[in-house]
Amino acid sequence: MADPYFFGYGSLVNSATHDFSDPRPARLAGWRRAWRHTDLREVAFLTAIPDPETEIEGMIAHVPGGDWDKLDAREWAYDRVPATENVTHFVRQEIEIAVYAVPEHRHQHPSQAFPILLSYLDVVVQGYLREFGPDGADRFFATTDGWDAPILNDRAAPRYPRHQSLSPEETAFVDGRLKAMSASVVNGG
Repeated sequence: MADPYFFGYGSLVNSATHDFSDPRPARLAGWRRAWRHTDLREVAFLTAIPDPETEIEGMIAHVPGGDWDKLDAREWAYDRVPATENVTHFVRQEIEIAVYAVPEHRHQHPSQAFPILLSYLDVVVQGYLREFGPDGADRFFATTDGWDAPILNDRAAPRYPRHQSLSPEETAFVDGRLKAMSASVVNGG
């Protein structure tokens, strides 16, 4: 029987946000990321969306004993979708991989009322910087749709429950990329 793994493409790339074992870099073909809002959450968040022309980097990690309950609770607004055939990885044993994606019928675009949290984006980019370096973090920005969405600067009072402290260099990287894309960052708490 194949060992269960998840493919993370957002906050799950940042190993400081979870304790799943055996995290390893991987690539998911046929998908890209998008910022979306659903009626299930008060803010926008990342989801994977099918795109046959794109491949995204992320991390896979083992789900011990196939006990998905903890991860399903964390990713409760998503469906868990089989993705084994689409993932390139370097794990030697046979594994089955799932990716979390918001069902398309629940997709809505972010808005002023449902913005992207900068504290969430910071965690994601920190993970990409640490795992894939600046070039990998730039690929994250390039393979993610929805940068025209409002971004709420909640760094002073982070609303994202797994927020992390960024180094000055990591903060400057995030801020520089958002400025270069002319992203709309609004102050808030």
